[in-house]
Amino acid sequence: MLNLCTIIKQEYSFSAKLIGTFSICLCGFYKTVMKITVFYSGVIKCFYVIIYQEYNEREILSGQYIQINRKKYATGLLWQPLVSGFTPRAYAAKLSHSIDRKRGLYVNYRSLIGLGARRLGHRSGMPSIAAEVVEALAEYSSVLAVFQIGTKYVLVSVRNGIILQDYLFEDIAAARAKYVELSQIPDWGVLIAPGAWGMPRAIERDLSELISGGVRAELHTISRLGANFISLVMLVLFAMGMMYFFQEPINQMVAPKPQIAKINPELAQEYKRQIEEKNKQLDEQYNLHQEPEPLVMPFESLPNVSARARLCYKAIGFLMQPVTGWNQISADCGETYATAVFRRDFGTVDGFYSIVENLMPGSFVQEISENQISVRAKLPELPRGVSQDSRDTDTLIRELVSRFQGIDTGANIMAVVDTVSNKTQTKEIYLVEVSAESKLVPAEFMRIFDGINGVFMTKVGWDSMKRIWNYEVIIYAK
Repeated sequence: MLNLCTIIKQEYSFSAKLIGTFSICLCGFYKTVMKITVFYSGVIKCFYVIIYQEYNEREILSGQYIQINRKKYATGLLWQPLVSGFTPRAYAAKLSHSIDRKRGLYVNYRSLIGLGARRLGHRSGMPSIAAEVVEALAEYSSVLAVFQIGTKYVLVSVRNGIILQDYLFEDIAAARAKYVELSQIPDWGVLIAPGAWGMPRAIERDLSELISGGVRAELHTISRLGANFISLVMLVLFAMGMMYFFQEPINQMVAPKPQIAKINPELAQEYKRQIEEKNKQLDEQYNLHQEPEPLVMPFESLPNVSARARLCYKAIGFLMQPVTGWNQISADCGETYATAVFRRDFGTVDGFYSIVENLMPGSFVQEISENQISVRAKLPELPRGVSQDSRDTDTLIRELVSRFQGIDTGANIMAVVDTVSNKTQTKEIYLVEVSAESKLVPAEFMRIFDGINGVFMTKVGWDSMKRIWNYEVIIYAK
């Protein structure tokens, strides 16, 4: 029985200690939670006070801007002349630190710095109304002006080109008092005030009609933190976009490359032999390795000069036969075809076809337009042979110039280098090109080239309007 009581007392004592320890821990935890709650409560109250004060300050000081023609203009700027040795932004930062750190916006206009603040309702990119007034009244160096905007009044004062003040008044009495105070200063170039005020020497102007709205005098942020942050964000987005775009190539570069297994040399040699046999069979089947055709030079197949001239003259005469209701325009004789062009006068297309079938059998008619038609005929083949002059191009050019001068005929003569190839060989050909206009018919014109080899008349044309022949001739030289 005694042992049982002792055990119960020991158990009870242990339970009491356990409960006491748990209570102490719970109490400590409660105190810690209460301390944290008090701390954050103080932080929240502090933020509340700051936000409330900032809100009240904005409520009191906001509204230093006006809206004209749906465009907002900043007023209430603090103006100072720009000091030499400073950039506009650097001097604006210096002024902001020394006068009012909350003025984080600035405008640079005519070596003047105007400081603005967001709490006044100013925003980056908002133009200055004072700068607009100065530009509109550029003929005056000193200006004192008050403009009524609804129930508010904008006052702008400028002395010797320096903006002294621009401010937006909501109270007419305050605006009038400030105007009267400043008007006591002599030598104002112009005075502007509402007509209802009855101010002496003052005129009334409508601000919306006075300003142009195009003056480049806009507010900018003094701190570059926002711009730098935006640049950083853009850079990160660009890097992420490039990583996404090149994701597959990067994965291919990072992924382990498969190892090339060792190939049995005997199997590789057998595979190579089979490929060679297959290629040989294909070559024999399709004759892929046939010998190329011998290189044929153009001067190895030239027609007789006189025969070519007579043939072209007859072909042009054949195509230039009169067609009722159609006028002859021109005719050309090329290497394989002769072509003539007709223009409609009073005839019809059907009538042209019926006449040409009778006058020019075997010719081909093509309608260029409703009023213009061409007729083409194939030239018969002439016997050909080898012909090449043994002289060089310079010697031939001197000879030809002398011949054309002898008959008092102008000609365009020049040396040309051409190439001929058969896919395996390439050779150069030296040519002399001659182009000229003449009254001589083809047979007579080509006599100019008597005694010269390698002559080929590539083209001859007849101009019905000018009544003249146009010749193109080439000569193959050494």
